This record gives sequence, C-alpha cells and structure tokens, in this order.
Amino acid sequence: MKNFSTHKIGLLVMLLFMSAQILTAQTENAVDIKYPKAQKEVKGTMDAILESVKEGEIDKLIAFHAYGPKFTEFKMGESRVGSKENEVHERNVFGSVTEVIKLDANDLKIAVYYGNVANVTFHSDFHLKFGDNQVVVNDQITLLFVKNEKGEWKIVHEHHSPLQLKG
Repeated sequence: MKNFSTHKIGLLVMLLFMSAQILTAQTENAVDIKYPKAQKEVKGTMDAILESVKEGEIDKLIAFHAYGPKFTEFKMGESRVGSKENEVHERNVFGSVTEVIKLDANDLKIAVYYGNVANVTFHSDFHLKFGDNQVVVNDQITLLFVKNEKGEWKIVHEHHSPLQLKG
C-alpha cells in the first residue's frame, strides 16, 4: 500500500509539473511563437487563391471561404456584410474579369497564431480587364484564415480599404 501511495504522489507531482510547463508555454509569448509549417501552408493557399482568379475558376475561389454565420467582410468603409453578400460580390467581380494583367500581393505578411489561425495582410496591385476597361485595384487587404478539421485553411474574414500610395 505504501508503494501505491508513493507512486500516486509521484505521478501527481509529475502531472502538476507538466501542466505548469504547458500553461507557461501557452501564455509566455504565445503571440510570438512561429509556425513555419503553417505559414508555408497558408502561403500555398494564397498562391492557389491567386491562381484561381488568374484561371477564372470562380467556384474554386469561392471554396477557399468558410461561409457561415461567423463569416464577415468589411469593404471600402461600408457596413459589414456576411457570407451571402461576399459570395455574390466575388462571383460578380471575378466572374466578369476578361483578362488578368497583373495580380500581385505586395508586402505579404502571414502571421499564424496557435497553429490554426492566420492573419494575412498585403497591398494589392491588381490590374484587371473587364471587356475593354482596365481597372487597377490598390488596396490594403486583410484575410483572416482558420484551419478546419480537414486541415484546410479557409477565409473567415476579409477587410479591404484603399491604399494611400505615396507619390
């Protein structure tokens, strides 16, 4: 019986020590932890998103979104919209592109938190043709991604605002 109690106390001390280490690791500079594998995955997703636009694959572009009640978008100072409005807008805009002249995501920054949330920011330099009309889109863009249960990175929030270019 004495060995059993000593064993239980030793196990309890070990579990408490491990729990303290885990809690410290989760709180101590948790925001600064780098997730290089996740960053690479998100970069691959961003590349695939841009490629879907270049190829005019609208359904593929839409599939990168996690539409549902939590999805939000801010665009050009307008009121927040949700899934339905974002999908309609993306289908209308990107479905009407007749030529992609340039589709650069400049100053791309991918910040991953806890291995399953990524904040992606960049300055767009998009030159798109709609029939004979060329449109240049220079925006500040934020895309918030969450990794789903299948290991896929999905957009849950978008924010677009005009980039003030220094001239």
